[in-house]
Amino acid sequence: MGTTEIFLLAMLIILTLPWLVWRLGGIDYYAPLVVVQIIAGVLLGPGVLGRAYPEYYHFVFNPQVTGALSGIAWWSIMIFVMIAGLELDLRQAWAHRRESLVTASLALGTPLACGCVAALALLGLIGGVWKGGHAADWQFVLGVGMSCAVTALPILILLMEKLEILRAPIGQRILRYASLDDVAIWGVLALILLDWTRVGRQLGFLLGFVVAAWLLRKTMARLEERDRWPAALIWLAACAFAADWSGLHFMVGAFLAGVVMDGHWFDQDKMDGLRHNLLLTLMPVYFLSTGLRTSWEGGGATVFLAAGLLLAASVAGKLAGVHLAGRILKWAPGEASIIGWLLQTKALIMIIFSNILLDKGIITSATFTALLLMAIGSTMLTTPLVAPKLRRVLQLVTKAG
Repeated sequence: MGTTEIFLLAMLIILTLPWLVWRLGGIDYYAPLVVVQIIAGVLLGPGVLGRAYPEYYHFVFNPQVTGALSGIAWWSIMIFVMIAGLELDLRQAWAHRRESLVTASLALGTPLACGCVAALALLGLIGGVWKGGHAADWQFVLGVGMSCAVTALPILILLMEKLEILRAPIGQRILRYASLDDVAIWGVLALILLDWTRVGRQLGFLLGFVVAAWLLRKTMARLEERDRWPAALIWLAACAFAADWSGLHFMVGAFLAGVVMDGHWFDQDKMDGLRHNLLLTLMPVYFLSTGLRTSWEGGGATVFLAAGLLLAASVAGKLAGVHLAGRILKWAPGEASIIGWLLQTKALIMIIFSNILLDKGIITSATFTALLLMAIGSTMLTTPLVAPKLRRVLQLVTKAG
């Protein structure tokens, strides 16, 4: 078969296998389709399919096909991250600044500290399997720590929609906390990726970005809505290119492209539709591409131990931080537990974050695999643990923010 036929065969596998498992297995309560797609990507990657059936693996996922899939994955995830930036509502966070800042800082800082301790344990106890070849110790520790602190805002939205609390006051509060943490996450990533050999380029990018963003906002405010989406995509491509050229990552540019635009410039229903259509049509390719990067070599069985350690640090840190915020702010009984379990959701944003760390040589494939397993476990825990708590304290969904 030619490259086109093999590419379409790969797409057939990508779209069919996870959906059949998810629909016929009836596992939506435990895992949204995106989580099943991530798991399918791991199973179809070199560590499982590649090891069991190397000839089939190399036939389907040959360099030409994986190159084409990577291009689709890059563009889809850039649009997705831009939308995440667009949906940040910093005005609401400012209106409720004490509650938002206390909760967001503790919900991020505590799991970050726990994750850094776990990263130090990996460095000290198991040696050099985990740190990438281009990383200083502090970059590795901070990168893994932040991976444990991340909240997956897009997946959080999907889960809260399923739990029917997204538009309720408690859902909007959780979005505020997660949105503030998103800003911090990308700021920390920029710090980790700071390249002193190209610091001039990076400063030039930031200064140029400020000027370009000011001009964009002036222009977008004058455009009709039908012209804003094409303009937004042009802006996205330009920001991603400039960020990557400067030595940062194109995902940093994609997030910045979204965060400087106002969500009210775009119809909310259309934006929601675009996000859902991306998840349906293009994001499965990104999840498979993520799975193709997993590796068990070097770490072996210790990858599972590392994943368990990181999961414990992530969940315990997030719950401890949110419970402390609940005590300071005098929340109702049970409220901190619900918010904490929802905010510990990982999946998509953490996978994007760890992909960047892998691209830049901060972590190894073994660490990436452990982080991916941690993200899957974190997300699958959320709904089964939150749904019963919501039923017991149903009055929380009407609590004013």
